[in-house]
Amino acid sequence: MPKRLESFVTKISALLATSLRQVSNVAKLVAQHAGQMGLLVWGIAVAVVRGRVPLRDVVAQMYWMGVRSLPIVVVTGVLSGVVTSQQGGYQFTGSVPLYVLGSVVTSSVILELGPVMTAVVLIGRVGARITAEFGTMQVSEQIDALYSLGRDPVQVLAAPRVVAGVIVVPLLVAIANVSGLFAGMLAAQSTVGLGPESFFYGARLYWHNWDLFYSLMKGVTFGFVIPLIASHMGFRARGGAEGVGRATTASVMFMTLTVLFLDATFPPLLLN
Repeated sequence: MPKRLESFVTKISALLATSLRQVSNVAKLVAQHAGQMGLLVWGIAVAVVRGRVPLRDVVAQMYWMGVRSLPIVVVTGVLSGVVTSQQGGYQFTGSVPLYVLGSVVTSSVILELGPVMTAVVLIGRVGARITAEFGTMQVSEQIDALYSLGRDPVQVLAAPRVVAGVIVVPLLVAIANVSGLFAGMLAAQSTVGLGPESFFYGARLYWHNWDLFYSLMKGVTFGFVIPLIASHMGFRARGGAEGVGRATTASVMFMTLTVLFLDATFPPLLLN
């Protein structure tokens, strides 16, 4: 019996030690990420304030993030508006006036679907590419070459992408909102027979000008965090091609969770 008790205590002790080791490793990793991202934000802020961000690179990144992403953003906005309108029309075929569908589609697209779906699309198209690009430069020692030439990679690489994201993503969110609204209007007309006049009457009935500002603020926030996290994860890549793949996968997961977390914090902060 004592031997069994001693074996049980040994197993419990080993389990607790393993658990504490894992918790400490996670805490250490979180602290590393927080510290490195803080330094990255500081470096970008200093570069912007001192005017050391190359304007040509900012314009090039705006074209790449904005114009090149426009088709997929429009398609995403259209599908969001169509799905919302169809599901709302299915729910409202009864005692609820159909013009309320215009308000539901408008609120859903502008407050939630437009910004969030645009951010999700840009995570895959923009964020993953930034991480893979910077990770490849890191493992091939191109980042070290920039340092040896007296160039700051934060100013040359990260800052133009973050500045471009802050400018471009709100514009993409606005385009996604407009696309979703018109697609939702057409879907409502084809599914439940709700005309454009009734649709926009319902949209104006419960409209608040703050909603548009709220949507664009989400765009600014997402446009900042997506290239920031992508740059941070790219600079952390180690271990050749396999390390770049791991960094890109972790970056996409990190960006997605961050966008969803920030999206959850917006209503209690800005809608109350």
